[in-house]
Amino acid sequence: MKISYNWLKQFINLDWDAEKTGELLTDLGLEIEGIESFTSVPGGLKGIVVGHVLECEQHSNADRLKVTKVDIGTGEPVQIVCGAPNVAVGQNVPVATVGTTLYDGDGKPWEIKKGKIRGEVSEGMICAEDELGLGTGHDGIMILKPKLKPGTPAAQLFDIESDKVFEIGLTPNRADAMSHWGVARDLKAGLLQKDISLELITPSTSSFHVDNRTKKVDVSANSELAPRYCGVTIDGITVAESPAWLQNRLKAIGLVPINNVVDVTNYVLHELGQPLHAFDLSKIAKNKIEVKTLPAGTKFTTLDGVERELHEDDLMICDAEQPMCIAGVFGGIHSGVTEKTTGIFLESAYFNPVSIRKTAKRHGLNTDASFRFERGIDINACKYAMLRAAILITEIAGGEVTSDIVDIYPKKIEDHQVFLNFDNATRLIGEEIPKETIKEILTSLEIKVNNVTEGGIGMTIPAYRNDVTREADVIEEILRVYGYNRIKFTEKLNASISTTLPNEDYLVQNKIGNMLAALGFNEMLANSLSTSKYIALSDTLTETESVKMLNPLSQDLSVLRQSMLFGTLEALAYNQNRKMNNVKLFEFGKTYHAHPKGHDEKKHLILTLSGNKTEDSWAVNSAKSDFFYLKGIVTTILDRLGIVGFTEERVDSDLYSEGICLTLNKKTLVELGVVSKNITKTFDIDVETLSADFNWNLVLAQIPTTTFTLKPIPKYPKVKRDFALLLDQSVSFDSLKEAALQTEKQLLKEVTLFDVYTGKNLPEGKKSYALSFTIQDERKTLTDKQIDKIMAKLQQRFERDFGATLR
Repeated sequence: MKISYNWLKQFINLDWDAEKTGELLTDLGLEIEGIESFTSVPGGLKGIVVGHVLECEQHSNADRLKVTKVDIGTGEPVQIVCGAPNVAVGQNVPVATVGTTLYDGDGKPWEIKKGKIRGEVSEGMICAEDELGLGTGHDGIMILKPKLKPGTPAAQLFDIESDKVFEIGLTPNRADAMSHWGVARDLKAGLLQKDISLELITPSTSSFHVDNRTKKVDVSANSELAPRYCGVTIDGITVAESPAWLQNRLKAIGLVPINNVVDVTNYVLHELGQPLHAFDLSKIAKNKIEVKTLPAGTKFTTLDGVERELHEDDLMICDAEQPMCIAGVFGGIHSGVTEKTTGIFLESAYFNPVSIRKTAKRHGLNTDASFRFERGIDINACKYAMLRAAILITEIAGGEVTSDIVDIYPKKIEDHQVFLNFDNATRLIGEEIPKETIKEILTSLEIKVNNVTEGGIGMTIPAYRNDVTREADVIEEILRVYGYNRIKFTEKLNASISTTLPNEDYLVQNKIGNMLAALGFNEMLANSLSTSKYIALSDTLTETESVKMLNPLSQDLSVLRQSMLFGTLEALAYNQNRKMNNVKLFEFGKTYHAHPKGHDEKKHLILTLSGNKTEDSWAVNSAKSDFFYLKGIVTTILDRLGIVGFTEERVDSDLYSEGICLTLNKKTLVELGVVSKNITKTFDIDVETLSADFNWNLVLAQIPTTTFTLKPIPKYPKVKRDFALLLDQSVSFDSLKEAALQTEKQLLKEVTLFDVYTGKNLPEGKKSYALSFTIQDERKTLTDKQIDKIMAKLQQRFERDFGATLR
């Protein structure tokens, strides 16, 4: 939120510099994220001086250019080439000297340099009013008043406003501070704690009066969705440009002036925090306004030209025939103020915050009005803000007030009653604040003190402070105004030592995360919110398990994810679109599922990778990441955690075109494989993508808690022997390995597969496996006879159980 310091000082007469004021506002909880400078004229006319034209001759090489000699007060006239048709001898003109920065229509800076134009030297520029930001005229150069001294800075001739603009990071609970008036109210309370007592200057509405009653508009309103609705008609206005002071106020806070009527409504919005809307009086059918909802599916075109389909709960401002405005959110294209408007109906209302928030989110609209309505404005300021705007409109645009004030307010919103216990305040604050100081702070915040006892204070909280409804809220208000920095704290540091189990989730995550980072993986964190469109990509995901958001930020963030795969694929596609082709990602996170008996959260670790194992290098031959590379990483993770005894099964998921799952005690620890092309093409990924999804809760449960024992490395050598076996295609390596380890349980330490061959010179339906066997006796050196005996036993087992033959 932007706050103009000059505007703020209209409410509170403070002579501090902006930085000091910003520090106090930050201490009060209105955090200043930055302070910007603003000038009503870009650049503040720095480097622009008065020049007197001494000579003006036709350029010898250009019909439309003239060569002038201009006195700019430096003693020696400068030569300037000028293309304006109205330049002449004897004129006083604004001159941009060499080195001056000017700004184009888009606000982009450009510098005046000495140069040659068609062969003639030019040392500066004689300016038109649009080139200086003083107007829009470009028919010729500006002609200044006579008798001005050459060299006089142009900034002295024009009323240039300089301002400082605060960027406040407003928290959602501070609806009361969404205006210059609200910020000034807080600033006054903070200054009082520094022994500076200043009065707030409230804009007067005493001059408001009804001129006649010729343009009455009948109004009816839904009191539940619009608890208060005010309005008045103003006729005989002239829609035109706003005066400079009003334009400067709006420009300072980043708003673009439109016309005098709309600008006033925006001005009062940011001045008092009350959104207003002006309807063209001639476009209100039968002079009747109804504040109501319309049937679902009703079409309505908003000011931005977009036709929207209304929801049955959207509150609308309608005339006798059609809707004119989405209440509190956005106006309609046909009822707004235009250059032809001569009369308006000025609306000031309080709308149900929940209704406005849902409507704004439903249509993807975020306006200054909805920002305030959905947080809750001051219902008691509706009429006051309307009167303020009506006075400004009649002063700036002319016209007369042509109706009595409409004020529909059937059920008054009451102020809050709260009792503050002094002991509770001391306990929460950590220090006793004097009772008189507490009373002073509360009064400065416009909180009415009803009674004071030894035990506490009874008070009435204004209705506009919808964030202060409990004793704890009042204590927070006292503390922020008193000053957090004034609370003393002890130098003693207390800490409790907690016992931590070695298999705590965060410790295991750090261990595995470090391991994956060492393997070239990057950790990512995707949004738990996702699009419901992903559910259709897999039969493993169901609509019934989808956890839907009641008020989604957008359709792309409307449900909680059922699978973590799609978030990693989005990240993978993002990287590949930026020529990052070798990508390895991992993420710890949760998936969310709805069930008839409640909701369920499941923790996962997901790995997703594509491209090469390593980046290209002269020292390393690049190798593509494949299924077996991923499987090796997965088994290494399980080995690192001490999980053994798992078995492989074919994965039963359409997320993968091919893959396996590793199970333990009939429970799936991890699924891994090649991601289906039907899924990757949805993300515009055209390369092979691999992924592994760990059931992290189950993995944590399987980590052994037994301690490890250490033993020395055997001093007797290992022996390796190989078999090349001809086998049926259906025989797996796992079955061969298991059979070998059962055949020789004592001395056979390891079985590995180092070659697979299928193709020519083999019988149909056969394949060749080359197996390596590691044999070792930890007590003595093996003899050839022992080794041969073991290999013979293995050969017999393979021949008997698998029909294998040696090649």
